[in-house]
Amino acid sequence: MRRLPPRLLALTPGTVGPAHVERFAHAAARAIAAGLEGVLLREPELSDRAVLELAHALRARLDEGVSAASAPADVQRDDGARSERRGWLAVHDRVHLARAARADAIHLGFRSLAPADARSVLPEDVALGFSAHAGDDAAAWAACDYLLLGPVHDTPSKRGVKEPLGLDGFARELARAPRPVWALGGITAANAGEALARGARGVAVRAAVFGAGEPALAVRALLAALDGATSPRTP
Repeated sequence: MRRLPPRLLALTPGTVGPAHVERFAHAAARAIAAGLEGVLLREPELSDRAVLELAHALRARLDEGVSAASAPADVQRDDGARSERRGWLAVHDRVHLARAARADAIHLGFRSLAPADARSVLPEDVALGFSAHAGDDAAAWAACDYLLLGPVHDTPSKRGVKEPLGLDGFARELARAPRPVWALGGITAANAGEALARGARGVAVRAAVFGAGEPALAVRALLAALDGATSPRTP
């Protein structure tokens, strides 16, 4: 069974070089200890080997963190058997690492393989995500299991490349999406709830967690905002 991201998904910085892996791993550990359950690993500067090693470290941290936070009711199945909860990990672009990284998903962007081509070679139980933008051909989204849609708000990484959708534009694009959508771009604790109110299944953030001075505090603030938000409609 393919697993979708949790409500709060954190993207890694995208600028982690070989000399900075250990420092990033410590920041990720603090964020996970604070309640972060989902990470999208996107580090183009790292080799396949380094990505795989970091994926294994994140997988272990995520599973440990989620297991520690689970109440007994969270791990009891309908048939009476126990089923441990685990964290959620995606790897960007590197389809060939899906199984070795124990990834729940492979995530693609506009420079990646076409979603249909990636789906044809991925293990059946690995989900497929895609970073979607206004004006995309929605037919390409049909091969995916979930979408990150944005940028919703102004964000330095997209400034001069993609205009912010705004909440109304986000809602219009979401309405034509055939899959569950996570809001991306300029999402903070102050506006995360607005995206859920417009129908997003969750939010995806980069700077708001791994660009924050203290990732643990940032995660707690985002989770509190999502907990207090109006429940979204199922997309």
